[in-house]
Amino acid sequence: MGRYLPIIIMALLMIYCVVEVAQAPPFAVRRMPRWLWAVAIICLPLVGAVSWLLLGRPNAQTLGKRKPPKRPTAPDDDVDFLRGL
Repeated sequence: MGRYLPIIIMALLMIYCVVEVAQAPPFAVRRMPRWLWAVAIICLPLVGAVSWLLLGRPNAQTLGKRKPPKRPTAPDDDVDFLRGL
């Protein structure tokens, strides 16, 4: 079992990364097109999968998701409310 564990882990990592590449929005993938990432993951299982996880995955910036501005939690924290008093 100990001999096969690294092979099983590498196969699961490769499958995970291929599925993630297939589900990623095309405009959000970084560095290379999606099809090239899929080829790299399949042809170079460990290097391609780790490269995808570190360099290619979409992040919040490429997806266009930014944190909304922080809103006041109480009326006395709101500058506009205090100005109206």
